Amino acid sequence: MAKINFGGTEENVVTREEFPLDKAREVLKNETIAVLGYGVQGPGQALNLRDNGFNVIVGQRKDSKTWEKALKDGWVEGETLFELEEACERGTILQFLLSDAGQIAAWPMVQKALKPGKTLYFSHGFGVTFSDRTGIVPSKDVDVILVAPKGSGTSLRRMFLEGKGLNSSFAIYQDASGNAREKAVALGIGVGSGYLFETDFKKEVYSDLTGERGTLMGALAGILEAQYNLLRKKGHSPSESFNETVEELTESLILLVAENGMDWMYANCSTTAQRGALDWKNKFRDAVAPVFEELYESVATGEEAQRSIDTNSQPDYREKLDAELKELRDSEMWQAGAQVRKLRPQNN
Repeated sequence: MAKINFGGTEENVVTREEFPLDKAREVLKNETIAVLGYGVQGPGQALNLRDNGFNVIVGQRKDSKTWEKALKDGWVEGETLFELEEACERGTILQFLLSDAGQIAAWPMVQKALKPGKTLYFSHGFGVTFSDRTGIVPSKDVDVILVAPKGSGTSLRRMFLEGKGLNSSFAIYQDASGNAREKAVALGIGVGSGYLFETDFKKEVYSDLTGERGTLMGALAGILEAQYNLLRKKGHSPSESFNETVEELTESLILLVAENGMDWMYANCSTTAQRGALDWKNKFRDAVAPVFEELYESVATGEEAQRSIDTNSQPDYREKLDAELKELRDSEMWQAGAQVRKLRPQNN
């Protein structure tokens, strides 16, 4: 494990060069990896592990859309695709990739299958960190580990197919076997991580919930809406408002940030843009800082976790979610976006 200096702070990271795929296969050669759940993270992780040569099976409720998706992805009923209960029994490593609400519901079944010597794997620290709310308390005779790709399962799979890797965090909650760390790293390499950085379950879930509600999704959507709505109110057309708010960001500027950092993006913009961005950056930072403080406190106290549990456990959760997403999709800004995307040269 290498120590890398990040802005003056040393961190433990694992690269593919340090822990190659052959080594990962050797570590897990006697394991049967049961991927439980084929929704958000399940397909990407399961398919990447399968393509990388690991012994993988999938557990999913039969007669569901995700069961049909698994069949289309090449998993074979009775050979590599099973009902959740049977997959739990067959697996020596149980990758618990159901939704947080789904994990709560399935925990009694999974707990029963966790015989001594097995490994329980998460891609989110939610269930264990908020065990007083979820009831998920693993017995002391199993390894409990985490590998959390920093992105969606779709991105994980897409980058894998492109020969790239999505960075992941990893953590050890319990090391009953003495080999939990090696198994976690091997699984991280197996699912297609670019590199792995070390954390713990609590820090993973705190940073993850903050990020999703903050810059990655919630804050981003809110800021885009605010600017778009202002431009429209001031008389700018939908096309102009969307291009200046979203299209230029996603199709040009954010790619420069990813390539070499924010300063690189600034350096490749006009001097007028540079000056304005530098002048207004701190104003935006200071304006939203109290909101981020409030957000982190809500995460740390468990309020966000309880809201997720209460909302996502309702029988009509999917219908309500679809209605909220439809409202977002049907808004003028994102309808304008749909038209702008059709006009991109590669789509003509």
